[in-house]
Amino acid sequence: MRWAVLALLVIAEGAVAQERRPSHCIAIANETPGIQYLHKAAWQDPVSEFSVRISYVAHASFLLQTHGGLNAVTDFTGFIGGAALIPDVVTMNHAHSTHWTAHPDPAIPHVLEGWGEFGQGIDHHLDLGEMLIRNVSTDIRSAYGGVEERGNSIFVFEVEGLCIGHLGHLHHVPSDEQFAALGRLDVVMAAVDGGTTMPLPEMISVLRRLKSSVIIPMHWFSDYSLERFLSGIRNDFPVERDGVSEIEVSLRTLPDRPTVVVLEPRYLIELE
Repeated sequence: MRWAVLALLVIAEGAVAQERRPSHCIAIANETPGIQYLHKAAWQDPVSEFSVRISYVAHASFLLQTHGGLNAVTDFTGFIGGAALIPDVVTMNHAHSTHWTAHPDPAIPHVLEGWGEFGQGIDHHLDLGEMLIRNVSTDIRSAYGGVEERGNSIFVFEVEGLCIGHLGHLHHVPSDEQFAALGRLDVVMAAVDGGTTMPLPEMISVLRRLKSSVIIPMHWFSDYSLERFLSGIRNDFPVERDGVSEIEVSLRTLPDRPTVVVLEPRYLIELE
């Protein structure tokens, strides 16, 4: 009788858990039909069904929110603004101090470091039901002028059938094996400073190969450095800059061709 009751409890818990829509990250890319538009919405608003909200917080930090209420922050530095938000999961990279913190809030359930022992890297495969988070390791320049193999992580968030990739502090063009491990990214956040990460022509070549439907520039230090990137990529992809810091994206609303969507960084504050 006791085991029967436990079985019923397990079934009941599974019934209310959020299920993740399968993504096509590792499938052969097909053109997405039905392009309409990207939705703009504030970070405190409810997230539409089958959608993900992406808010640009600062530098390389983004807040990803799901319809089921999950909150994930990329390249977490310990500060996302004045909002009393405890993310469910944060990811970090350690090429520079502006991409991680040694003292994340202990209330955060999942803290994913994008590195391991020097040169060893790390592998993540965190299944939160509604969202799967995994990583692909790449190399970075070490603090001593050498190379730290597998010192950076490209984090991939599979949610609502979408594949959302954050390139982190990428220092080189990924290998064929790394591109294959990433799979088809529908949305990608890419560092476009042109210096501390990688030269702009190389980053643009990476984005050409990825062919992501939505390309979000990050890690730009001024409008001048952002414009350098936009000038270099406009011949390949259209550019949208509407002055917003958040978008909602879903499979139904992806652009029908790769599009650069510029978001303005804005720390999170509580709006009354």
